[in-house]
Amino acid sequence: MSIVLIIFVVVYLGMMLGHLPWLKVDRAAIALGGAIALLAAAELTEAQAVASVDFGTIGMLFGLMLLSIQFELSGLYGAVSARVGAVQTRPAILLALLIGLVGVMSALLTNDVVAVAMTPVVLSICLRRGLNPVPFLLAIAFAANAGSVATLIGSPQNMLIGERLQLSFVHYMAYAAVPALLSLGVVWLALMLFYRAHWQLQRPDAADRSAHSADAAAPPFDRWETIKGLLVLGFVLYAFIFTEWSRGLVAASAGAFMLFNARFMSRSMLHRMDWGLLILFVGLFIVNGAFQNTGMPQQLVGDLNAAGFNLQHSDVLFVLSAVLSDITSNVPTVMLLLPYANDPEAGPLMALASGLSSNLIVIGSLANIIVVDAANARGLNISFREFAKVGLPVALSTLLIAWVWVRYLM
Repeated sequence: MSIVLIIFVVVYLGMMLGHLPWLKVDRAAIALGGAIALLAAAELTEAQAVASVDFGTIGMLFGLMLLSIQFELSGLYGAVSARVGAVQTRPAILLALLIGLVGVMSALLTNDVVAVAMTPVVLSICLRRGLNPVPFLLAIAFAANAGSVATLIGSPQNMLIGERLQLSFVHYMAYAAVPALLSLGVVWLALMLFYRAHWQLQRPDAADRSAHSADAAAPPFDRWETIKGLLVLGFVLYAFIFTEWSRGLVAASAGAFMLFNARFMSRSMLHRMDWGLLILFVGLFIVNGAFQNTGMPQQLVGDLNAAGFNLQHSDVLFVLSAVLSDITSNVPTVMLLLPYANDPEAGPLMALASGLSSNLIVIGSLANIIVVDAANARGLNISFREFAKVGLPVALSTLLIAWVWVRYLM
């Protein structure tokens, strides 16, 4: 039991830091290493390890990643972004259009892939039009996080919550769609407030070079492959809403269908998969499963209840999800807290908290890191402070909106 506790603490310390001291390992490697260490120490059997993995969630994540990659390679993200960017209007209106676009796409597809595909295109558009790209790039990150909370397929942690708690797709949207929509409005207002006098680019001399490098990253638009992807997405959404079929199997089947492609090499599609995220899920499933089997979490909950701190209350889970998501990241946080989600409102509140709190700081979500790293690679530095000065009010105000909506207006 002590070995399980030590491994559990080390793994979640790694989730908190993003690495282990003096070692160049990321969260996925830490989770995988923890799972293998438990097997090597004979703290659980191979059968127990396999049984602790939620293959429904893995299937959903795998399939929807491939569907998102289909849209990326078909040039849909770039084409739609370019179409919005070509609209001749004031920067404030352009910003609103971009936020709406990213929010909707992130609700229907994996938000991280949306951020990967759209960041270079939007950066190029801003530079060519002489606009300061910072508010528009921040809009991608904030809107991807806010929009993703609207549906059970908007983010990896939403998929996990939906599968583990067996939430209805439509029932969840009744809780989350309005807070997500209002949160997108908050994102626009906050960016307008902070950048209303800073729309123009300060260094036009570097704009053309960066724009050309960003343009090179955008795949050409393929109408047929886009239509095919949209038809498959429509089928997936139909199955999720109107049938009782396994969501994991439906999504995995849709993703596998995308691999049988006459236009894109399956190897290229698989190469773009976020295998690290899938490994992180599998490793954490096994580590958390072993920890649950020790009985220590149940004992801790009992002790906290005796002290007047009810970990199973949905409001407590909402606060813990919001706080821990910016410390250990949202997926590990949700995995850690899901066993205590017994209240009917706990699932939607955890999804809203883990998603909306991601806008607080750069490391709050992978979408944030993707946007900031892509900007840095093209010579545009978005500092931790620059991000947080907008992210802090956005995160706090949207969390308040979500909590009030679920607790008092539903």
